[in-house]
Amino acid sequence: MFSVTRLLDVAEHDIAGLLAHVRAAADATGARHRLIEPTLPGARNGGDVLVHLRFDTEDQWHLVAGDFTKALKDHRITRVNGAGYSGTASLNNDTSATVYRSLLLRVSPHTSADIVARFEHDLLSMPRYVPAITAWQLSRVTEPVGATPWTHVFEQAFTNLDGLMGPYLMHPIHWAVVDRWFDPECPEVIIRDRVCHSFCEMRSPVLG
Repeated sequence: MFSVTRLLDVAEHDIAGLLAHVRAAADATGARHRLIEPTLPGARNGGDVLVHLRFDTEDQWHLVAGDFTKALKDHRITRVNGAGYSGTASLNNDTSATVYRSLLLRVSPHTSADIVARFEHDLLSMPRYVPAITAWQLSRVTEPVGATPWTHVFEQAFTNLDGLMGPYLMHPIHWAVVDRWFDPECPEVIIRDRVCHSFCEMRSPVLG
């Protein structure tokens, strides 16, 4: 599967009008899964609108990328962060997820391959400890969008917002294992740029 994520900063307060515009453009792409929703309070550098499109192949995206990108030139959109990437999601048997979360991040240049592998392993260990995560995918970015050359996207589906803001962010696996890669006071830090932590309501599965 090939996925496209866009985080849109919106200048005006006509979110409803912009959502209709972006949803129409997303429908025209024919993507297998489409999610276009306002971000929820607590997002950091996550935009005002989260867009996620999922295609069967990268070629399908490239056939429609020009038209969709043109649609995002709307005057109400002041900044776009995002990425294109391939990957396969992991799922458990829980289909009750109501929140989709996307984390865009950049591993520092010249980080060794073995360190990157350890970092990726730590991220992927989190769903084993946080039952609120019902689906997840960690991907290496092939098409970064925005001022930061993103290297990874970590996506999860959560049962609810409390599962994200509580058991996930507050779990020891997060602050005792994963945070060392992000903490500038830790010698193992490899994420030095500001991340995009974005999440929104999800009415139907988008990972899978």
